[in-house]
Amino acid sequence: MLTLHDPLRLGALEVPNRIFMAPLTRCRAEHGDVPGALIATYYAQRASAGLLIAEATMVAAGNAAFPGAPGIHSAAQVAGWKLVTDAVHAAGGRIFLQIWHGGRACHPALNSGAIPVAPSAIAIEGETYTPEGMKPHVTPRELRDDEIPSIVEAFRLAARHAKEAGFDGVEVHGANGYLLDEFLRDGSNRRSGPYGGPIANRARLLLEVVDAVIAEFGAGRVGVRISPLNSYNSMQDSDPVALASFVAAELDRRGIAYLHLMRSDFLGKQSGDVVTRVRKAFRGNLVLNMGFTPAEAAATVASGTADAIAFGTAFLANPDLPARIRAGVALNTPDPATFYSPGANGYTDYPAMG
Repeated sequence: MLTLHDPLRLGALEVPNRIFMAPLTRCRAEHGDVPGALIATYYAQRASAGLLIAEATMVAAGNAAFPGAPGIHSAAQVAGWKLVTDAVHAAGGRIFLQIWHGGRACHPALNSGAIPVAPSAIAIEGETYTPEGMKPHVTPRELRDDEIPSIVEAFRLAARHAKEAGFDGVEVHGANGYLLDEFLRDGSNRRSGPYGGPIANRARLLLEVVDAVIAEFGAGRVGVRISPLNSYNSMQDSDPVALASFVAAELDRRGIAYLHLMRSDFLGKQSGDVVTRVRKAFRGNLVLNMGFTPAEAAATVASGTADAIAFGTAFLANPDLPARIRAGVALNTPDPATFYSPGANGYTDYPAMG
C-alpha cells in the first residue's frame, strides 16, 4: 500500500515523497517583479517537499493581477529566480515554476493603465486590490484570434526562461479564473470561432500553450493545473465534469509529468465529481489539491485515487511539513493577516520542529 512518504517517478524526475507544495501567491517580489533573497530563503526552507511548485509567475509584462507578483520575462527576473533554484537545489529540493497570464483579473492600476484581455468582454464581479486601494474589476477587451499566437509565444518563452533560471520544470496555470481558465469555461468564454463554443474549441488555447511549453522543456518536465469547479473570480461552467474529462484525456495523450486538479470550489457554489472522471481519463500522475488533512491525503494516495497531494496553507506555515506529517505532530497555524504582506513576518519565520 502506497504512503505519502514513498518516492514517485514524476515524468523526468524521481521525487522522494508525495507531499507537494501547492503554488501560493505571496506578493514578495521586489521592484520590477523580481524575486530576491527573501523568496529564495522561503522556498529553500520548504525543500523537503516532494515537489515545490512556485507561485503564479507572469509570462509577459503588463498582466499582473496583484501587486508583488513575480515575472519570468526579463533578464533580471531570470537572474532572481536563479537565486531561488540554486538555494532549493542546495537544500536537496526540486522546484517547478507555475507560468501564468492574469487575463481579465488584471487591473489597469497594476499595469500602467492597460485594459486587461480575455476571451470575451465580461468583467469579474466585485472589487480587487490595487496600489490605489480596492477598485471594481474592469471590463476586459476581447482578444482577437490573430492575437492569440502571441499569448502562446509568451508561454513558450516563459518556459525557456524558466529552464535558463534552473527550474526542474514548469506548471501551466490553467486554473482559478485567469486567462487560460477563462478560455476553458463557458461562463467566461462566449466567443465564436476556433477558440469558442464547444469544449474542444475552448480547450484549444490551453493545449496550444502546453504543446509550445513541451517543445521547450519536454513533456516529462511539464505539469498543468486546472480547477473546473472553482468559482473564484466569477468563474462557472455549464458542464465542468465533461470539461475536466476532455482536458484530462488530451493531456494524457501528451504524456506530461502530472495533472494538478483542484477538486472543489473555494466558494462552495459549484459541485461535481471531477476526480473520478479525471482519474479515468488521465493515466499519468494525478496530483490533487484543496482542503486535504494529512489523514485524508494518506488515505487518498493509499487508495490510488491520486499519486500525490499538494498542500497550500499547511506548507506555508510548516516549512518541514513532510517531517511533521511523518512524526504525527501538531502543525503550525497559518496567519492569514500576513499571507500577502511584505517582509519576513509570516513568510520565513514559521518554526520547524525542534
